[in-house]
Amino acid sequence: MPEQTAKSKSSRGRANSQHNGSTSAVPARISLATLGCENLGKLTEFYAALGWPQVLPAEDGVSFFRLAGSILSLYPAADLAADAMVAVERSATEFRTRHTLAINVASPEEVDAALAHVTEIGGRVVKVGQAAFWGGYSGYFADPEGNLWEVAHNPFWPLDERGLPVIPEQSASSAE
Repeated sequence: MPEQTAKSKSSRGRANSQHNGSTSAVPARISLATLGCENLGKLTEFYAALGWPQVLPAEDGVSFFRLAGSILSLYPAADLAADAMVAVERSATEFRTRHTLAINVASPEEVDAALAHVTEIGGRVVKVGQAAFWGGYSGYFADPEGNLWEVAHNPFWPLDERGLPVIPEQSASSAE
């Protein structure tokens, strides 16, 4: 009996790897990131003002923005909690610090320019661009509802044609 279980697990892994290059039953990718929000209209205006292309209008109670490689959605927090069948989380602080999203850019100057633009459209810089302990340059901003975003330049991760970081693979022998 245990042999059948092991065989069925490995078969599922192989079948999944044909679809996404992974042997995991849970694909290693983020297709959509959803921010629960209190004011859908205000947050939609903020992200549209960043110049991010909106995929669908917010008329249906949700907004979608196309990003390089994924979609950002904005959805009322109470509806999101109800859909997940959990209690609505109420934060005691002005910032949502259990997660942060990040945008990599090509230079420290682009970090500063992005943070300056954010302040022009109603966002708030919470950490000005500065040299980071890991050898790059980064700063943080909060959207009007306190969601934190890092804008970073990592000189060790070049950007591809879509602006996504290319992380150099470390060989098994150099990791030892």
